Amino acid sequence: MKTHGSGPTTDGTIDGRSGMNGGMRVTHKAALFLVLVTSACDTPSSSSAAPAPSASSAPAAASSARAAASASVAPSASAAAPNAAPRGGFTVKALPLPGATAPASLDYIACERPRAARAGFAADEHSRVWVPVGATGSVDVLDIPTGAFTRVDGFKTAEHEAHGKKRLRGPSAVAVGELFAYVGDRATNEVCPVELKTLARKPCLKLSTEIDGVAYVAATKEVWVTTPEEQSLTVLETTASGTLKVSGTVKVGGAPEGYAVDESRGLFFTNLEDKGGTVVIDVKKRAVTATWAPGCGADGPRGVAVDEKEHVVLVACTDHIQALDAGANGSLLGKLDTGPGVDNIELSSETRQLYVAAGKAARLTVAHVGAHGAMTVLATVDTREGARNAVADAMGNAYIADSAGANLLVASHAP
Repeated sequence: MKTHGSGPTTDGTIDGRSGMNGGMRVTHKAALFLVLVTSACDTPSSSSAAPAPSASSAPAAASSARAAASASVAPSASAAAPNAAPRGGFTVKALPLPGATAPASLDYIACERPRAARAGFAADEHSRVWVPVGATGSVDVLDIPTGAFTRVDGFKTAEHEAHGKKRLRGPSAVAVGELFAYVGDRATNEVCPVELKTLARKPCLKLSTEIDGVAYVAATKEVWVTTPEEQSLTVLETTASGTLKVSGTVKVGGAPEGYAVDESRGLFFTNLEDKGGTVVIDVKKRAVTATWAPGCGADGPRGVAVDEKEHVVLVACTDHIQALDAGANGSLLGKLDTGPGVDNIELSSETRQLYVAAGKAARLTVAHVGAHGAMTVLATVDTREGARNAVADAMGNAYIADSAGANLLVASHAP
């Protein structure tokens, strides 16, 4: 996944950063997170209205919560980020990442949702956002109900030069599985399991080539890793203890970029950034069954999402989204303009809302995906230059990686 540069903005600023203590995990309270009030990667429950630990108690009304947050945290020029209510009925708040200094190296992030008990697995109630931070060698895990970050340390970093600039590489991708989150570390090309229950990091598995994205395939209990230099996907076998083992590769004929899984049909989708195609893979056979032409142009496709209900694949081009008919050999169904700087995208299966953060446009587009891939814009939200790779929760809140400000941006519904 490519990293887009960004610079400072003249938006209002909020400083919610606190000091960081030593140790493997550090808790970081984010007073500004009061605006959410209810849990985010969650469905409504009797406990969601409980006060969140912060500089002040969270009232039940969202408007009162924003007032309390403004009163408890003064604006500061040290953490440039938007804080005004933008277009589309959303407010955007910046949660500074603990111990990170701007600009930070951020790429893929993931939202962990609560899950009911299912065959072989107990119920869990975690509502969290996982944010790998390359420069700090950590993964910052946001507990949404409390607004606290827990920092998982111990990942390796290494200096890397690209386009005449040096920066630290480290953890850059994460996928949430049944018992573990799987973190990709680009400094060492390792995949490292982190236990969901304890946030304990388990032994990593080193791959022989450069890694990029990491996806969990529930149907086969495997981790699929995009490995662009080898023009392939590397398939890892998982275990209940967290041990990983390479169990195969899938050659795709180009540099894979982005991923999406259609669990109901056993299909894996990725794009070929260098060749301009979208590849369809049979998960059980580990074989490419089709390659489509999404028509993204010279810059190639980036992220991808799948609408299992409509059997539609949504491909992110650098400034728009293409809807492809998966039942008709990837024929074009429609297009959604989003502004430039698009990378990874997210489709919420609960709300059927598509979230596209365009870094160069400093804009989040929220669209409803209807029958036959029809995309209708619900909101456009001002974010920050360079902010990209949005993920979303069941309540419709979005979380966006803000490398320029070393923040996690939270776009939540305004009252």
